[in-house]
Amino acid sequence: MTDDAPRSSRAVVIGGGLAGITAALRLADAGLEVTLLEGRPRLGGLVFSFRRGELTVDNGQHVYLRCCTAYRWFLDRVDGTRLVPLQNRLDVPVLDVGRPVGPRLGRLRRNALPVPFHLAAGLAGYPHLSLTERASVGRAALALGRLDPDDPALDAIDFGSWLARHGQSPRAIEALWDLVGVATLNATAPNSSLALAAKVFKTGLLSEPGAADIGWASVPLGEVHDTLARKALDSAGVRTELRTKASSITRTEGGCWIVDSGGERIEADTVVLAVPQRETHDLLPEGALDEPERLLDIGTSPILNVHVVYDRKVLRRPFFAAIGSPVQWVFDRTDASGLTGPGQYLAVSQSAADEEIDLPVAELRKRYLPELERLLPAARGAGIRDFFVTRERTATFAPAPGIGRLRPGARTRTPGLSLAGAWTATGWPATMEGAVRSGFSAADAALRSLGRTHEHPLQEAA
Repeated sequence: MTDDAPRSSRAVVIGGGLAGITAALRLADAGLEVTLLEGRPRLGGLVFSFRRGELTVDNGQHVYLRCCTAYRWFLDRVDGTRLVPLQNRLDVPVLDVGRPVGPRLGRLRRNALPVPFHLAAGLAGYPHLSLTERASVGRAALALGRLDPDDPALDAIDFGSWLARHGQSPRAIEALWDLVGVATLNATAPNSSLALAAKVFKTGLLSEPGAADIGWASVPLGEVHDTLARKALDSAGVRTELRTKASSITRTEGGCWIVDSGGERIEADTVVLAVPQRETHDLLPEGALDEPERLLDIGTSPILNVHVVYDRKVLRRPFFAAIGSPVQWVFDRTDASGLTGPGQYLAVSQSAADEEIDLPVAELRKRYLPELERLLPAARGAGIRDFFVTRERTATFAPAPGIGRLRPGARTRTPGLSLAGAWTATGWPATMEGAVRSGFSAADAALRSLGRTHEHPLQEAA
């Protein structure tokens, strides 16, 4: 290279969760020299795995839907699609144990007919709602489909009030709306923005017949979001520094950036901040946002996962949802965890777990083992090889009404500095899909600040 040759642009991405990994890959694909800094000893952010004896355990059960096109891009980009397969067709077993006459199994499923008829037969045969409730749910779904999730007025309305105005009974909310909504929004209907609820239900259930087909990892999530992601970053030429936390970012008079990370000062032409909102607030240079204190007003919502290893097989299905019980969703993680010998490992995923997140393990054991026996007769009398709990107290941002006005976009007022994270203004709730989309937006903002263009991987998301 001669002295007259143009210098390639340099980027620093702070944060190695899905948002940061995505931004780093996109910037590297555009030809930038990229350094990724992550304070933890691994990549993946809040989607990770760890060892417990012979088991490889996910910190929580994560799923995605066929409509999650950005996350599907991510899986393709890190060569992980084969490890996180989708259902051929939506089919969710729902077990009701709250009936006086005994448990009853129903299913939420679709057929291949066009929208909205793809769900009509499944709803008509859903045994957990009365005929009147099923008809009412259908009318509310059509009304929800007419809403525009980007309408700011919807963000000020709570989903529970909207459901009540559209004739939804408490039973319909429990057996359908919250069954789906709590798992995707991490909040109950009264505590959810109508805009975000409309986004979830309209995109997932009413955009195309297969949109809500469910996918989940057949391997530990760390194999995808850490191991494969690191391999993809290395192949793209990204310099990845783990156990390295940025302490400050400053902009020089010449328009460059200096990132301090303990013992190193890194110069860059553009910086992507892909860390949680409070950490972002602490690192933001003055003037980057009009009202940076709004970041501190973005609340969080916890997720609790209860892990039980039985000495025999107690569940025949890969997963199910429950109503009439404190249990929400149960997944079989036996094969993915590497469990050997007889037995079965179940993960119980509890979203919006504000009342339980800090309960002692002994109390959670007394609460959940009898419930699992009530749901799964085969668990009665089974031996417990292991019981443990994982807690993410700040698992997601809280999708409360009014959250939209607090979420900043990717671009800041300071040229060359962009923001990423599921908590930014993606239009999505705090999901893996939202995290990846935020990485797209931050990388695009960084490239525009450098006067560079790069083809967006998702035409519809551009």
